[in-house]
Amino acid sequence: MRISKRLAVAASAAVFALMAGSALAEGEKIVIGTEGAYPPFNNLEADGTLTGFDIDIAKALCAEMKAECTFVTQDWDGIIPALLSKKFDAIVASMSITPERQEKVDFTEKYYNTGPAIAIPKDSDITEATAAGLAGKTIGAQSSTTHSNYAEAFFKDAELKLYPTPDEYKLDIANGRVDAVIDDVVVLSSWLKTEDGACCKILKALDPDPVINGPGAGIAIRKGETELKGKFDAAIQAIRANGTYKEINDKYFDFDVYGG
Repeated sequence: MRISKRLAVAASAAVFALMAGSALAEGEKIVIGTEGAYPPFNNLEADGTLTGFDIDIAKALCAEMKAECTFVTQDWDGIIPALLSKKFDAIVASMSITPERQEKVDFTEKYYNTGPAIAIPKDSDITEATAAGLAGKTIGAQSSTTHSNYAEAFFKDAELKLYPTPDEYKLDIANGRVDAVIDDVVVLSSWLKTEDGACCKILKALDPDPVINGPGAGIAIRKGETELKGKFDAAIQAIRANGTYKEINDKYFDFDVYGG
């Protein structure tokens, strides 16, 4: 059902997406791409609305820029290609700033920074989140993410199983089809508080790798669009200074998600 709703949201915003290039020239309309499958940062609800930290931050930035913004949902694996093909003007979807992605797109400054973690079933015999501790185990991760890259780099003797969205790996670990999963510590912690996440626990929050994980999540835009990047950067600084960022932060978290 999520896919059909996602398509419905995309279809309803299609007219804005087609106008994206000309609208930006007027400085009035911005089309924002997001995933809609990564709570608590972004999620497509049953009624078709988008919710989450990313969404509220994007709306606050648009208000600060006095821009009229609309949202389009896009599967994660195709989100950068969709930006480059001008389906939307910016990605606000918890995308980590990494050298690999910077070869294709430009980023604003970060708007939050959290690290990865490993979750396991509560009755698991895994005792440590190390290469030796996870050797021979199957680790689930969302594909094309810093977290799957982290697992590939640091848990070489484990089998890495990739999924298009977190929903699929959550279902598999709950049903015993993988031994552990890796994702953002906030995403996993939020899931563990739900009925579906009652199966599992955090094994360990991991130290981010500066290259693989980067300095935090930023807003991706097409290369060369320096004016739009500058407007977003200024807006991020403004909502940090005027208290709007903290208000949104405190709605979702009991700690400063901006990070160090």
